[in-house]
Amino acid sequence: MERDDEKDFRLVVGKGEHTNGDFFPVLDAPDDEAVNTNIPDELAILPLKNTVLFPGVIIPISVGREKSLQVIKKMYKANKLIGTVTQKDAKIEDPKADDLYQIGTLSEIVKILEMPDGSTSVILQGKSRFKIEKMLHTEPYFLAQISAFFEKKVSKKNKEYQAIVSSLKDLSLKIIKLSVQIPEEAAFAIKNIENLNFLVNFIASNADADNATKQGLL
Repeated sequence: MERDDEKDFRLVVGKGEHTNGDFFPVLDAPDDEAVNTNIPDELAILPLKNTVLFPGVIIPISVGREKSLQVIKKMYKANKLIGTVTQKDAKIEDPKADDLYQIGTLSEIVKILEMPDGSTSVILQGKSRFKIEKMLHTEPYFLAQISAFFEKKVSKKNKEYQAIVSSLKDLSLKIIKLSVQIPEEAAFAIKNIENLNFLVNFIASNADADNATKQGLL
């Protein structure tokens, strides 16, 4: 069977096509200020077919395209960050620069896993948003000139913001409680996230929404 490239494992929802069970990563939310620092001028780009990676969130992806595998291994060996950018159309097997969104996420390659079936999985953690200013080259992989895309920060002491995030958290917990498909660990994860910005990113990442909607949230 031909496997999809960069398929989302559906964290929180849990049981993706390429997993044997629920995958719950360690929730290691980055400091709000730290995620927006050390943005390089140039960045190797990894196109994602079926998911949008948010800052702070950890996801596993299955890598099928040879170009994607090469750039991941090269950046991992060099201990460098990589840029993840979602494709506008997941059906395109060999995307061009115009097939990618401009806003992506600076990401750390946490680990590369060689699976028993011969496939390769990669665990990524999002760090901060960036914007592609210019695509420098597309072979042997995408390399882009980028700039930081800063979030509009809201003070943690802002009562309206606190109320909105609290309502979002309560609503997410109610959805988890009513759903037979979402494991109980999802509620445990959400209850234990103290960083409000990361909480929003985590919920947005795992929302039951299409890529275009998630890209808008990013």
